[in-house]
Amino acid sequence: MDLLRFATAGSVDDGKSTLIGRLLHDSKAVFADQLESVERTSADRGEDTNLALLTDGLRAEREQGITIDVAYRYFATPRRKFIIADTPGHIQYTRNMVTGASTADLAIILVDARKGMLEQSRRHAFLATLLNVPHLVVAVNKMDLVDYDQDTYQKIVDDFSAFAAKLKAGDLTFIPVSALNGDNVVEPSPNTPWYRGPSLLHHLEHVHIASDRNLIDVRFPVQYVIRPQATDDPELHDYRGYAGQVAGGVLKTGDEVVHLPSGLTTTITHIDGPNGPVPEAHPPMSVTLRLADEIDISRGDMIARPNNRPKSVQDVEAMVCWMTPDQALTPRSKVLLKHTTQTAKAMVKELHYRLDVNTLHRDEEATALELNEIGRVGLRVAAPLFADEYTRNRLTGGFILIDEATDRTIGAGMIVSAG
Repeated sequence: MDLLRFATAGSVDDGKSTLIGRLLHDSKAVFADQLESVERTSADRGEDTNLALLTDGLRAEREQGITIDVAYRYFATPRRKFIIADTPGHIQYTRNMVTGASTADLAIILVDARKGMLEQSRRHAFLATLLNVPHLVVAVNKMDLVDYDQDTYQKIVDDFSAFAAKLKAGDLTFIPVSALNGDNVVEPSPNTPWYRGPSLLHHLEHVHIASDRNLIDVRFPVQYVIRPQATDDPELHDYRGYAGQVAGGVLKTGDEVVHLPSGLTTTITHIDGPNGPVPEAHPPMSVTLRLADEIDISRGDMIARPNNRPKSVQDVEAMVCWMTPDQALTPRSKVLLKHTTQTAKAMVKELHYRLDVNTLHRDEEATALELNEIGRVGLRVAAPLFADEYTRNRLTGGFILIDEATDRTIGAGMIVSAG
C-alpha cells in the first residue's frame, strides 16, 4: 500500500478537528479506549460525544475549542495508509501550518457553508500553493446548518475557484460535508442528492499521487557512509555504502552517476534496501548505494546523473517563513542553513519584500520579518548547495534556518531561484 500525507486547514470553528475525528471514527480507525476517553470527557463537559477531542490533545486546545499545535494521526484502510496533520487555522499559528503542510501530498481546506469564503480561507489556499501541495480539497462543512442548499455550496465553489485561478492551484476538488453528522465524509449522503462526486474518504483513497514526485531528476543526498569493516565477514570487510533517502528520479544498478562536488563519475553496483538488495530505488525510498569506484564521499554530498545535475549555488533567492518570537530576520542576519543533508553558515543579503498572506500585497518597505511572517529573501551561503527550485523538487528546493547559538529551528524556506 502507498502512503498519503494530508494536512487540514481552516478558520477557527470551521470544524477541522471534528472532521478528522469523524473520519477516524467512521472508518473504524479509533481504538475503544480512545473513544471511551472522548465520551467520558464529553460527558464531564455536559455535551454529546465530541469527536474533535480525538485530535485536540493539548489542555489549552480542549479548553478553548481550537487547534494550536500540529496534531499527527495515523490510520489505514484496505487501500491506502494515511498520515494526517491537523494544523491550526489562526494567523498567529502560520508557522505551525507551514510545518504540517510542507510534506503533505494533499491539503483539505475547510470552509464554513454559513460564512462562505473568508480571509482565512484565502490565506490557507495561498499557503498550500506556496508550499506546492499538489492536491487541494475544499470541504464545504456544516452543510446541515444551511439545509444542504445547493446554491450556497455552488457560490462557495465559484468564489474559491476564481481565487484559486490567481494562485495557479493544480488539482482542485470540492466536497460538501457535515463533519458533525458524517455526511459525505466516509459514506455518500442522501441529504445531497444533487452532489454526484465521491465522499471525502473515497477521494483520499483514490487520488493519484505517484506522479507528483519528481521521477526525472536523479537526486540522492548522502546522509551517512556505512563502513562495517567486519574482520570476521569477508563480504563486509570491504563494504562501503552511501546511505540516504532518494530525493528525485529513479536509480538502478548499472546506472552511471556523478558525485558532487568532485564531478567524478562512476556506476552503481548494488542498491541495498532495509530488507536486502533491490533492483531500483525511487522517492521516498531510503537505501544504501554501492559504487564501482572508490570516491571520497561524505555526508552532505550529492549523487546525480552526469547530464542532469542540480545547480551548485551560494546565492539563493527564497520565500522564507520566520518561526521564532525571540528575534527578527533582518539584512545581515547570520544563521545556519540546513539543505537536504548539508548544513552551512549563511547570511541574509537583503529582504526584498514582506508578503501579506491575507491580501497577497508585497510590502517592499519592510525591514524585517517577525514571527509567522513570510517574505522573499536573498541569502549568501558559505558552502555551495546542490539545489533545485522548490516548484521542481520540494526536497532539494526546501531548507530550514537554524539559530547558531541555540540550535533551534527559526525559519523555513523555499528556493525561488538559485544562481
